[in-house]
Amino acid sequence: MNPADKSPTIIIHEESDSLEELSEYLDVLSSSARLRILKFLEKKPRDVRAISNEIETSYENTKKHLDKLLGIGVIKKEAGLGAPTSKGIHPVWQYSVVPGGLEAIIRNLGLFSNARVQIVGGVISRRLEEVKGTLSKEVLGNCPAAIVLGGPDDGKAFILKTDTVAIGRIDSDNLTSFVPGKDIVLADGYTAVTRVSKPHGRFRHVNGIWYIEDCGSTGGTQLNNKKIESRARVPVRDGDLVELAKGISGVKLVLIIPPVA
Repeated sequence: MNPADKSPTIIIHEESDSLEELSEYLDVLSSSARLRILKFLEKKPRDVRAISNEIETSYENTKKHLDKLLGIGVIKKEAGLGAPTSKGIHPVWQYSVVPGGLEAIIRNLGLFSNARVQIVGGVISRRLEEVKGTLSKEVLGNCPAAIVLGGPDDGKAFILKTDTVAIGRIDSDNLTSFVPGKDIVLADGYTAVTRVSKPHGRFRHVNGIWYIEDCGSTGGTQLNNKKIESRARVPVRDGDLVELAKGISGVKLVLIIPPVA
């Protein structure tokens, strides 16, 4: 942790129920095969045999992986129709990712690995970082991301796809001033956040380092509970917490920044 960061530290002890639940959660997500399943199910529902072929394991093993993912609520199972065969079309169980499921995983891991959280128990801490690394590789493609905490966009994941990413509230009167899918465009409910056409702030990627910049916003920008100067550009790290304005009308973003290979 940065010595200059005076924000409070949340300490989770080994005997904590939260830590035990985190351990169980990590057990489910520690498998590359399960993360590959999640990636495969992103676009449309699939049945067990299609999933089994994709991850190249047996039907029985695939079922075990799916049961684990069902157990943490990240996928769902519904009746659907299988592929046509010589005997006709038959109903099958199909699996799909619940809406916001991947974002929820990223959000949960990001919160526990936030710079202001200290986990007392080295094994769990190391496992958390290992799972985050696997998740980044298998699901995010090693791309950095910003996860929204609270408010109408709670749990939404924004992938930082380009070296300059504007951040702000949606601006329906100036749709040409930002690029949907590239910039972080937040719901209008975050009223203390400047509209993205201004914008409130920017993420910038320079020489392998990510920075947060406040663009002269009215509500200001905080990094790990410390205000950054207007127009200043400050480096950020994996697990950092960025706040655009304060209070219920502002927004909090947890950063997921994979290590440089």
